[in-house]
Amino acid sequence: MKKFRLVLLALLCLPMLIIAWCTDAEIASHNLSKKSDYFEIPRRVVFYNGITNEYILDIEWYCSLWWWDSYTPNEIRVVCRDGSWYKKHFLWLSDNVTYIVEQIDDSFVDTDHYKVIFKPSAILPSMEIR
Repeated sequence: MKKFRLVLLALLCLPMLIIAWCTDAEIASHNLSKKSDYFEIPRRVVFYNGITNEYILDIEWYCSLWWWDSYTPNEIRVVCRDGSWYKKHFLWLSDNVTYIVEQIDDSFVDTDHYKVIFKPSAILPSMEIR
């Protein structure tokens, strides 16, 4: 029973220790990423062709980027929100195409706390009957 209490105490203290070791820059970066994923920060996303020296695509709005799909590692998905409407763009990176993401406006984020967002609608989605 004593071992169980020690293991439980260690598991409860582990997240607090991890957070305590983070720097202010790491916490601010995490919170900025979280805010941009919830469409709270306007961004400018530019896709650039290095051979022709031309912009392929320029997007400016409240956008979130997704690129960590293991099946298509060179594909970037840009999802933008316009009011209650969403637009999704698929772009492919090659050896001569690169992209730049710029945060257009500054945003306040707390460096003392992580931002946790609880969305009941994501846990219990609406159902459509056909």
